[in-house]
Formats: sequence, C-alpha cells, structure tokens
Amino acid sequence: MRLGGRAYHFISEHCVFVEGYETYSYYGWLNAIMYNVGYHNEHHDFPNVPGSRLYKVKAAAPEFYDNLPYHTSWWKVYYEYLTRPDINPYARVKRAPTDATKKILKSE
Repeated sequence: MRLGGRAYHFISEHCVFVEGYETYSYYGWLNAIMYNVGYHNEHHDFPNVPGSRLYKVKAAAPEFYDNLPYHTSWWKVYYEYLTRPDINPYARVKRAPTDATKKILKSE
C-alpha cells in the first residue's frame, strides 16, 4: 500500500488498532480542512448525512460515539502503522461469506 496522504485516511479507519473494533473515527483538527472525513463511524451509521454535518451526529448521540476507540492524530496512526507488526494491510476484520453472498457469487 502506498503511504500517501489518503493512506492515513484508509489506515486510520479500517485497520484493526483495538481488537473487537473494525472502524474508527478521527476527531482531530484536520477535519476542519478535510471535509469532516474523520467522522467515519458516524458516516457508516448515517451515510446520507453530508460530511459537513457529521459532527452534529456525534454531538447529538454522545452515548453511542464517546465510548468507541478513535484517533486524534493521523501522525500517530502513521507511526503505529509503521512500528506495530500487528497493524498492516491485512489487519482487517474478515468475515465468512453468508449463504446469500455465496449464492450471488455462484450466479456470476
């Protein structure tokens, strides 16, 4: 995986940093200039809410978001990605395909 500027975004949201959690939000100052791209969990819960308003989702439902693991620094994400052997492109939640998915894949 190329480690350019967008890689922070992908790594911080989809690599498993804390066992049992597969997606993470970023609550740092860069959201102000990155169109609130860090509000990842909020985006998954409410995909039709525009990015410019995702911070309001978190503010309206702190009981759902304040106890989830999150990032406050993309630099720290980058550092952990480079130094922790358990965080890599394969450190993602993997699920067995459901019967419905198997059926779709067979028909292709």
